[in-house]
Amino acid sequence: MWALAGRGWWRGLVLKPRATGAARPGLSRDPSAPTVRAATNSWTTDRLYSSAELKVTASKSPEKPDMSKFLVEDIRNFSIIAHVDHGKSTLADRLLELTGTIDKTKNNKQVLDKLQVERERGITVKAQTASLFYSFQGKQYLLNLIDTPGHVDFSYEVSRSLSACQGVLLVVDANEIDLKNADPEMVEKQIEKVFDIPSDECIKISAKLGTNVESVLQAVIERIPPPKVHRKNPLRALVFDSTFDQYRGVIANVALFDGAVSKGDKIVSAHNQKTYEVNEVGVLNPNEKSTHKLYAGQVGYLIAGMKDVTEAQIGDTLYLHNHPVEPLPGFKSAKPMVFAGMYPVDQSEYNNLKSAIEKLTLNDSSVTVHRDSSLALGAGWRLGFLGLLHMEVFNQRLEQEYNAAVILTTPTVPYKAVLSSAKLIKEYRQKEITIINPAQFPDKPKVTEYLEPIVLGTIITPDEYTGKIMMLCQARRAVQQNMMFIDQSRVMLKYLFPLNEIVVDFYDSLKSLSSGYASFDYEDAGYQTAELVKMDILLNGNIVEELVTIVHKDKAHTVGKTICERLKDTLPRQLFEIAIQAAIGSKIVARETVKPYRKNVLAKCYGGDITRKMKLLKRQAEGKKRMRKIGNIEVPKDAFIKVLKTQTNK
Repeated sequence: MWALAGRGWWRGLVLKPRATGAARPGLSRDPSAPTVRAATNSWTTDRLYSSAELKVTASKSPEKPDMSKFLVEDIRNFSIIAHVDHGKSTLADRLLELTGTIDKTKNNKQVLDKLQVERERGITVKAQTASLFYSFQGKQYLLNLIDTPGHVDFSYEVSRSLSACQGVLLVVDANEIDLKNADPEMVEKQIEKVFDIPSDECIKISAKLGTNVESVLQAVIERIPPPKVHRKNPLRALVFDSTFDQYRGVIANVALFDGAVSKGDKIVSAHNQKTYEVNEVGVLNPNEKSTHKLYAGQVGYLIAGMKDVTEAQIGDTLYLHNHPVEPLPGFKSAKPMVFAGMYPVDQSEYNNLKSAIEKLTLNDSSVTVHRDSSLALGAGWRLGFLGLLHMEVFNQRLEQEYNAAVILTTPTVPYKAVLSSAKLIKEYRQKEITIINPAQFPDKPKVTEYLEPIVLGTIITPDEYTGKIMMLCQARRAVQQNMMFIDQSRVMLKYLFPLNEIVVDFYDSLKSLSSGYASFDYEDAGYQTAELVKMDILLNGNIVEELVTIVHKDKAHTVGKTICERLKDTLPRQLFEIAIQAAIGSKIVARETVKPYRKNVLAKCYGGDITRKMKLLKRQAEGKKRMRKIGNIEVPKDAFIKVLKTQTNK
């Protein structure tokens, strides 16, 4: 195991050998982790390839590189892992430059972040693969790099990437070296205490300036073990990612654990037992570069005429026709943490939106899709996401990549209800039901108890913000589990949170309170009993089904008032008064009023009898009353996210 440091400036990077198939990177040092054996075999080839050469000759239809020249012991598969905005993409840019994969220019920023949403937000959403050719101590190595997201909402992307790797680079931000408060030595001690990695194994680098970055490539070769594979066995390939091309169909990213695959081979999917003929294989450099063949231990792409989006299952095993093998274990499926309804703005666009969602879910298999319908919005879907940022990014990609205009309803979390009668249990065919749509929340007489999802959250913060953060956690119904000082200035807090309390804006509030220094991560911790109620939102007495929400009984008034206030600020004024109410059953718990536009009907009256003025005002009031009964209130689509965001705690 080893560590590096720098922020595109000073970062701490930990490179850790890991067993294939682990779901998440470990946080403690594994004394039994494999070490790298020194290569003893002499290695000679008739042809050496470089990333620069492949790039230059790509436009001239060059000879396809012979991937058989790379023996298993000369292959390294690794990922870059870090918290959000710690410089993973910056480090990946420098590694691509050092290996000649891309030219050294000032414009090389987020080269592997290919999505428009990634460049606009400055985050990595989709893991990207790049095969690098690097010469070290007279030998040429094939380094397969996977740049992964850092936000907790995209941890599934990370877990899928790790299934194709034997080691990871852990990037730890240690601040800019030219600032007075930069203290790399202190960060090394923190790494040693939290991760149990000796501080003398940290390598200080500057990914932004390129300082000492080449030592990363050398350490990858020395510290990460080669893949444990068998090329003489029949083909066994793991599909760990996929994209959709409207002309070529599904492009599957595969990691070969056994055998080899080439164009013309007939392969079978272990998931659906369908047979396909391979049309193309190759590596990503970082763009697609076709090859004659892919061999065990290598990571690349495969195109085999898969046209249906359901055919390329993430975690599927591919093998040769007439050579069945034991499927690979794959990895744990994504578990949706947030649900929201999605509807087309115009119902005539339903089929186009359906096609767009299918194609996008192929590229993002962590999204779950269930058909749904609404009286107000028509036919649509109930989608499950890993978090609110995941939901916003998915919506933005629909708009940018497929020009789809959609309405997203209020996000909610999956609750459970324990049914009280045998009749209901027979009707639902189970005693405990899961509720992903608040409109289907059962009434209290039908259930024994309600259950809400909880998570174990970990907060690391400078100690001067501890008091404010503890107050924030208490306001979100959190229960403290542990508190530990990492060093003299940093504290690690562990809390059990109701998921509903953190899913919308907790992260923003935490960053605001800590001036951006606190970090937050969470993991599923099951369900617990809670006093939950269904809150209806009414506009002029009519329930807006899309704004129905489930809240804790003790916070019903606060949440209802917040939603009403935000709706008041969001809804456009009309020529009639709009009453916004939050109700639990028949009880109104909060109300706001949107004042109407009014014409000054007394403008033409200059003095005279007061009865003339009163007559004009009475006639205007009657017209407003009639208009309110028949007036149509349109809720802007961006209101469905804004209404649930609570005020930032000061």
